[in-house]
Amino acid sequence: MGRWALDVAFVWRAVLTLGLVLLYYCFSIGITFYNKWLTKSFHFPLFMTMLHLAVIFLFSALSRALVQCSSHRARVVLSWTDYLRRVAPTALATALDVGLSNWSFLYITVSLYTMTKSSAVLFILIFSLIFKLEELRAALVLVVVLIAGGLFMFTYKSTQFNAEGFALVLGASFIGGIRWTLTQMLLQKAELGLQNPVDTMFHLQPLMLLGLFPLFAVFEGLHLSTSEKIFRFQDTGLLLRVLGSLFLGGILAFGLGFSEFLLVSRTSSLTLSIAGIFKEVCTLLLAAHLLGDQISLLNWLGFALCLSGISLHIALKALHSRGDSGPKPLKGLGSNPDLELLLRTSQPEEKDNEEEEGYFVAQGQQ
Repeated sequence: MGRWALDVAFVWRAVLTLGLVLLYYCFSIGITFYNKWLTKSFHFPLFMTMLHLAVIFLFSALSRALVQCSSHRARVVLSWTDYLRRVAPTALATALDVGLSNWSFLYITVSLYTMTKSSAVLFILIFSLIFKLEELRAALVLVVVLIAGGLFMFTYKSTQFNAEGFALVLGASFIGGIRWTLTQMLLQKAELGLQNPVDTMFHLQPLMLLGLFPLFAVFEGLHLSTSEKIFRFQDTGLLLRVLGSLFLGGILAFGLGFSEFLLVSRTSSLTLSIAGIFKEVCTLLLAAHLLGDQISLLNWLGFALCLSGISLHIALKALHSRGDSGPKPLKGLGSNPDLELLLRTSQPEEKDNEEEEGYFVAQGQQ
């Protein structure tokens, strides 16, 4: 009887994990193809990103209010000094990462975008070494060589290569390295109380909007102000369809972060990282099948080389975490850097926090 109960518990946990992974895949892959589809007819990716940020802020504020009403405990609100000094750098890097990523969809294919964004792990490692969050080891050098070599092979003689789009997404990956390094440093500051990712989203979005606005004003402001799709609309139905499409993208962006939160809180960040590798493969296969992206054998070999580097990095993280005897304030950020939201969650340090997050997860499953 006891063994039967263990088998049922194991099967239930496996089914739950699979369901959470599929939910994460739906939002993550869905928003990639959705943004690519939307930028074909709506050529204002920075405005689209800003609207997404506004929607994320709205839903994160609503989530905080629901949790606060149910738990009767006030949510963390940072002082202006901490907000501007400690959160602003992370918010600016995150805004540029997301903005440049969406901007690149105007020029490059989903497959090239997916592959190039995977190289963000390379920059994360570099900046982790610079900020002394990682120690220089031979295995890390091998990870860097594998990922860099894979990126070169994937882009070499690509028939659908676009230099401008590649520069944008590579710049986003570079900034993404800064972003996730600053994220780790931010979440390790336990005194800020931002271990809950919903609180982190709530505090990041306003500064992200402000950080992205100058770039939007320079490159899209004038064109958007004269566009008949938004400000000079003549067809109300067209305007509502455009705004509805943009709002749906924001919902997908929030859903991506929420699904990541569910997956990490019910399994582990390692599960999210491994799921992220297979997600990249699924994205490339779908891009080749649905969008007709042309991927040569050399490109596939480069992608496999890059994935081997990412897998090695995940294995090193797992071994390192097992070898640590004492608790850490924050788990590793994993190796899935193409997140739309700042949701590389750490495990709560106090039991009260675990109860709050458990309620939030339960709310997400209803």
